[in-house]
Amino acid sequence: MAANDGRVVSNFIVQALKGDPITVYGDGTQTRSFCYVDDLIDGFIKLFFKDGVIEPINLGNPKPITMLELALEVIRLTNSNSEVVFHPLPTDDPKDREPDISKASELLGWSPKVSREIGLEHTIENVRLQIENSRIDELPWT
Repeated sequence: MAANDGRVVSNFIVQALKGDPITVYGDGTQTRSFCYVDDLIDGFIKLFFKDGVIEPINLGNPKPITMLELALEVIRLTNSNSEVVFHPLPTDDPKDREPDISKASELLGWSPKVSREIGLEHTIENVRLQIENSRIDELPWT
């Protein structure tokens, strides 16, 4: 994951590692579900090699987390002193995202294995290395 890709996980991690406030939109109760890349790749491979499956299949993690909970988890995992700040919620921001992976489970025998915490720990270390190996003031952090 690129540290400056503008997505919520990388934004929260970069903000926490820099000690900046963590930006949460709205009241933070909107939910998202995060699936670690290793699990997604495993699901893609199972789907690719499964004969006879020609229908759409959702892959992802069916365990949602609120944006406020995610911000607090990132702060805890990075040992950051960052505080959460709230900004207005964009009007087109979906309230909840949670994939139905029942077809993936039934047809592929697939479900995510990497917990969100472990996935975040790996991602935090990756982002930390990106920051350490770059001139942080030259990168377009959000």
